[in-house]
Amino acid sequence: MIGGIYRHVRNPMYVAVLSIILGQALLFSSWTLVAYAMIGAIAMGSFVKFYEEPTLASRYGPEYETYRRNVPGWLPRLTPWRGTQP
Repeated sequence: MIGGIYRHVRNPMYVAVLSIILGQALLFSSWTLVAYAMIGAIAMGSFVKFYEEPTLASRYGPEYETYRRNVPGWLPRLTPWRGTQP
């Protein structure tokens, strides 16, 4: 069962951290923070692609693949995914 923010985006904590850093970059007009956010995005994206997603796919199989096809990884859905109804 998928609940909460995970119905909108698969990586809500990573998205939140990057949003906070980019918000600080705007607030302080700092290109250094933009570069830091980009480095963080590359690191997080690599971790998700090469470790987290393969691990979840092997653990949950077709159920995770269905979830992955229906919920975006980085840009949240406007409407929550309801999943398959029993």
